[in-house]
Amino acid sequence: MSDETMTGGASGSAKAAPVPKGRAAAAGGKSTLGQAVFVILLLGALALPFIFKNFTIFQMTMLMVYAIAILGLNLLTGINGQFSLGHGAFYAVGAYTAAIMMENLGIGYVWTLPVAGILCFVVGFLFGLPALRLEGIYLALATFALAVATPQFLKLTPFEHWTGGVQGIVIIKPDAPFGLDAVLNADQWLYFFTLAVGLFLYWLARNLVRSRTGRALMAIRDNPIAARSMGVNTSVYKATAFGISAMFTGIAGCLGAIVIQFVAPDSFTFALSVAILVGLVIGGVGWLPGALLGAAFIVFIPNVAEEISKGLAGAFYGFFLIAVIYLAPQGAGGLLRALVAKLGR
Repeated sequence: MSDETMTGGASGSAKAAPVPKGRAAAAGGKSTLGQAVFVILLLGALALPFIFKNFTIFQMTMLMVYAIAILGLNLLTGINGQFSLGHGAFYAVGAYTAAIMMENLGIGYVWTLPVAGILCFVVGFLFGLPALRLEGIYLALATFALAVATPQFLKLTPFEHWTGGVQGIVIIKPDAPFGLDAVLNADQWLYFFTLAVGLFLYWLARNLVRSRTGRALMAIRDNPIAARSMGVNTSVYKATAFGISAMFTGIAGCLGAIVIQFVAPDSFTFALSVAILVGLVIGGVGWLPGALLGAAFIVFIPNVAEEISKGLAGAFYGFFLIAVIYLAPQGAGGLLRALVAKLGR
């Protein structure tokens, strides 16, 4: 038998190997279901500002702000495997960038987003370089120090002219542009603006994870030695992951400052970093859509705990947290995957 006949036979057998119909149908069904859920959620999100009052709109806007911050931490911890307790510092850098540009320099709020993103990317990348020698608990301690030190730096006298010291900076809430202020009030406009930015950043994160860079980041997370042996520059990728994660969190801080209309050093304590981490764990480490569920937990559960008992609000918050971790140890993402697998069987 000639080589051509053998090659043709091999090609024919390779072409003849069809994808199992059950798997193809399941994959197509999951894709269609996911698209349908996304469309329903998007339509509900677009209708929400016209149904609820301004305070609820404010809460939902902050939910999206925290979801962006959790999304940034998820890229670092869930995708790249680096642990951070200092993302509150990057959130503070983004918030003060917006406040200084808007109130001290008179620059429009739209332009604060790219500036805050670039600045936080640079800060995160530079912080990631010396942190390359640290792993696990030691990296967590380094980022913990960053979170604790940042509010103190913002209070220093040499920076008071820019940061306002302990008194902070008050921001004027922007109105809707292009004549939309006749239809939308300021809260509704900031809601839609934050929604648009959040959807863009989620699309960006999703494409990043599916790209070659995302595969390299996950390879480093799973086995750094194997990734290095395959030619992946682990140092550059890990520092870049820190920069991208800080960029997302800084943009979230920028949006949060515009929505709340005030920044002060005591607003960015270590508790903020812990809240972002809690949102990551609740939503599911490594599952990007879980950022919304994690943000909903850190926005609404403290209010629910306070309504139950003002004196024991912290205890009830801890009880809810323990209950969720016990019932869904892998977060909302793991719980959803388990439910889908059970329904599939």
